[in-house]
Amino acid sequence: MKNQEVAGILYEMADILDILGVQWKPNAYRRAARTIETYSDAIEDIYQKGGVKGLMDVPGVGENIAKKIEEYLRTGKIKELQQLEKKIPKGVDEMMHLQGLGPKKAWRLYKELRIKNLNDLKKAIKAQKVRKLAGFGEKSESDILQSLGMHEVGEKRKLLLTGLDVARELETRLRALPWVKKAEVAGSVRRRKETIADIDILVISKEADKVMKYFTSMADVRRILAKGETKSAVVLTNGLQADVRVLDDKSFGAAMQYFTGSKDHNVKLRGIAIKKGFKLSEYGLFKRKGEAYVAGRTEEDVYRKLGLPYIEPELRENTGEIEAAMKRKLPALIGYDDIRGDCHTHTTWSDGANTTEEMVQAAIKRGYEYIAITDHSKSTIIANGLDDKRLLKHLDEIERLQRRYRDITILKGSECDILKSGELDYRPEILKKLDVVVASVHASFKMGKEDMTKRYLKAITSGHVTAIGHPTARLINTRPGFEFDLEKVAQACKDAGVAFEINGNPSRLDLRDSHIKAANELGASFLINTDSHSENHLRFIELGVAQARRGWVSARSVLNSQSASRFLKSLRR
Repeated sequence: MKNQEVAGILYEMADILDILGVQWKPNAYRRAARTIETYSDAIEDIYQKGGVKGLMDVPGVGENIAKKIEEYLRTGKIKELQQLEKKIPKGVDEMMHLQGLGPKKAWRLYKELRIKNLNDLKKAIKAQKVRKLAGFGEKSESDILQSLGMHEVGEKRKLLLTGLDVARELETRLRALPWVKKAEVAGSVRRRKETIADIDILVISKEADKVMKYFTSMADVRRILAKGETKSAVVLTNGLQADVRVLDDKSFGAAMQYFTGSKDHNVKLRGIAIKKGFKLSEYGLFKRKGEAYVAGRTEEDVYRKLGLPYIEPELRENTGEIEAAMKRKLPALIGYDDIRGDCHTHTTWSDGANTTEEMVQAAIKRGYEYIAITDHSKSTIIANGLDDKRLLKHLDEIERLQRRYRDITILKGSECDILKSGELDYRPEILKKLDVVVASVHASFKMGKEDMTKRYLKAITSGHVTAIGHPTARLINTRPGFEFDLEKVAQACKDAGVAFEINGNPSRLDLRDSHIKAANELGASFLINTDSHSENHLRFIELGVAQARRGWVSARSVLNSQSASRFLKSLRR
């Protein structure tokens, strides 16, 4: 699947064009890239089936961009990009991806301080040169250093969605081999950790040599790290490391448990095994005396022999799950099919790629009972936020669509900015016309913890908010997010009937799992949403549910696991 590669190329073209002062084109390339990087269908399959016209059916992809994609898929390069790259030093391209810099500031650093790469940038900050430039300062240097640190982490760990898509494709390929009986994804991907370093796949086969030969000779293998009789490791063209191990039936369950992890979970589990007179490894559960085989065919067998119920992979982080299992108090986690509707979606009215009707149709295809259309409010100018007049026109459109589509409830909504003062971006008389208000912070991130808490409390107690959107505003591997008093805000939400959003966008996954668990213990309710900016983004709901499961959340705490009628009754505003 070349979606990530193609999206990366388009982003790079957009950034260079931005530096060179080209108008309009950069946004077009970014729009296409945003859609392609999360598209469920492989971009190369779309091209093979429909050519350039097929590519143009992808939202945001016009003829010009489609031809660029065709060129890349056929030749592995784009001539225009090669020409553009000659106009700027390679290191500047890396700098402009840092949070807080961007293309134009990175270009200024190169032009005025001759900073050509990330290493030069670090040296310039240590020498306090950057703060002397107009538009920069001591705080700018501090922020850039923080971004450099996150960039280094991001180079090593990829977003969950990237790992999940690649892992599933590899799993599908291996399962299709005639000599493979079973293939399953393990590791941090299986635990649905927000970022992953590599992909682990376990295979049952009596012909390990054929599996190893196939795996190491795949077309998308960039480098072979190791090739053995039953284990091989490769680096794929997208930069991810993938490991495959071949096992027999007798040890497969024990290996799945071991290689799923986490390390801390496994250490604790091995301690329990020792106390019970067993030895636990990836090969199975054995008696310490005599080493007789006890269990290992399935994970359930391993846990049962240790006196524990099965523990879901998302919980295996040594955050109390083993203690809860011992007491038979593990939560009944929300299921991946429990969500009945998505309550945070965007359309072409603001910064979405699809029309309102297209988003409604996509929700119907997913079998949803309801969808809330929540385009940006007026203060988010960069996202084409709606002023009062445009919002009212948008609500009229939703009413017309509701008359046409009787098999789904279309809710009138807004992702309404929480201003620095804590006020909402629309007047109360406008907000009263809405069914769903996802109140979000999109600016003034640098407020202290106490002030941010007050900001949230004022919005929550306004009587107009359904949920707090992406509550920390973090961007994984890019921006850490701000702090607020979780206990105070959770209590205020509970008192006011306001939910915390669990945002399934792969770059957000906000709230983080530890915050979700803490809020859940405080009795908070949740909305699991996708923050979709195209119809294809609706699939992010899986990531949102995974994040909720990692936070120990049950369906009863998730408002949009309810039927349409019950959900509408729960909208207490």
